[in-house]
This record gives sequence, structure tokens and C-alpha cells, in this order.
Amino acid sequence: MKEKKENQNLSAYERAAEQEIDPRCIPQRLTETVPEHDEIVYPDYPQSDHESWKYLYDRQMKFLPGRACEEYLEGADKLNLSPDRIPHLKELSHIFNSITDWKIARVPGLIHEQNFFEMLRRKVFPSTDYIRGKEELDYTPAPDLFHDIFGHMPLLTNINFASFYQMFGEAALNAEGENRTKLETFHWFTVEFGLIKNPEGMRIYGAGILSSLGEVQNALSDNVKVLDFDPEKIVVQEYDVWHLQPILFAIESFKQLEQGFKDWTKKNGIL
Repeated sequence: MKEKKENQNLSAYERAAEQEIDPRCIPQRLTETVPEHDEIVYPDYPQSDHESWKYLYDRQMKFLPGRACEEYLEGADKLNLSPDRIPHLKELSHIFNSITDWKIARVPGLIHEQNFFEMLRRKVFPSTDYIRGKEELDYTPAPDLFHDIFGHMPLLTNINFASFYQMFGEAALNAEGENRTKLETFHWFTVEFGLIKNPEGMRIYGAGILSSLGEVQNALSDNVKVLDFDPEKIVVQEYDVWHLQPILFAIESFKQLEQGFKDWTKKNGIL
């Protein structure tokens, strides 16, 4: 019974790792400091990597008009994202720092949640600086710079979202047991797979959707059941990290996300 309860408190990625999933998806614990902000060096990318970035950028951008929320598209403009070349993390870090006081750190891959949360608490976003191989352009289970930059970074220029994400890191460092698993679920249905109700209709803000060819076409289709934002319901919703999502939650605004998360964490004594 105890073993079953402990397994329930594992993250979805930890449970997947036990099933011998791709080792790149097993979080690694940082044993030394990683470069941040001005310390980040731009890699000597081969031309094929820039071509992969252009291919992914152009392909994904075709689907975003009428699907991505305005806050995301405005953020992409602020970061000067373009298909011309892979962005320099240091340059993006300076833009963040001037708008929301965040910075970027270059990490080697999927990092342990403790390292991840500590960075978020400090207003530092951990990003990889390598791009998926040609054989994985349609889908990769592993983190890469396209997901990190194209998917996550534009919204970190939004004050309310950035405030929420800093609070998330702080709360996650305080969470234990069941609350730890609930926070991971909350992250999944907001940061990675969140929807927002705009006056023009339902729009996407989750990085896992915006950076995925399959999810960006699936998220607003009739295949998905959309539920109203409710932290109590979100944290107990089951999900599978390896398949298209059949259930998503929609916020009214990023202010609602920020305040709703703050209220829920205070109620549960983790913030």
C-alpha cells in the first residue's frame, strides 16, 4: 500500500522513466553552476541546425494566426524571433531583463525539478541551446531549444504570466508529497497546455501546444473537451504526456491565472 502511494506522488515524467522511456526525458540533477545571462556563449551551430529552426519556425507560425493568443504573438515580436537564425539566449535574456526582470540560463537538457524550481524562484528561465535532429522534426519527446524558445519564452514578456511563474517556482520549493504532484499537474494544464478565452474566441497560450505540430491543430478542435479554469479541478485531472490531449482548461485572463494560483497555494499552505 505504501509503495502504491509513493508511486502516486511521482511526477508523470518519473513514472514514464520507470517504464524505460527515452533517457533524454529523465531529469538530470545539476552538479555545477550553469551559465546565465551574459555568461551564455552562442554555439557554433552547423547550417543544418539553422535550417531546422527555420523549418520548424515557418511551419508552426502558419498555424498560429487565429489560434495563438495575442499576448504570445506580441511576446514573439518583442523577442525579435525570426526564421533567419537560431536566437542567441544571451540576447533574449537581455530583452526579458528589461521587460519583466527575468533572465535566462543555459542548461544541458531536462533538469531535476528542484533545480528548475530554484531558477524560477530567482526569475531565471532554464533553456537548452541545441535543436532536435532532422529525424525528429515532426515530434521529439525530449526538450530542445525550439520548445524552450518558441514555446515558452514569448509569454515571459507578459507581466502577469511572469509573476505567476515566479510564484510557481517558490510554491513548488515548499511543496511536499501530494502537493508536489498537484503542482506538476497544474503546470501541465497551464504553462504547457493552457487555453485562454479571448473576445475573438478560444486561443492557445500553452508552450506544449504552440511548439507541437499535432497539438496546435488538435487543441481547438472538437476532439478536445475544454473546462473552465479551476485550480481544485486542475490539480486532480489525469493526463498522459505521450498522447494528444483530450481535456484542457481555459483561463479568462493572465490576471486570473496569477490570482487563482496565488489563492490556491495560500489555501494549501505552500506559498
